[in-house]
Amino acid sequence: MKAEKLRDMTVDELNLEETKLVDQIFRLRFQIAASQAENPAKVHLLRKDLARVKTVLRQKRESNA
Repeated sequence: MKAEKLRDMTVDELNLEETKLVDQIFRLRFQIAASQAENPAKVHLLRKDLARVKTVLRQKRESNA
């Protein structure tokens, strides 16, 4: 997900996106452990997206404070 798209989202939407990504990473890690994951490298991409979401959230919170 691009940072530009994230910056256009509200704080509530970003919180929801963060929750979704954490859940996806959790589920994918279980699939990898059970050797059922189609694409284990996807964890890396999901973690990068999660970092982007957290960064934009922090920026929005700092600008509102």
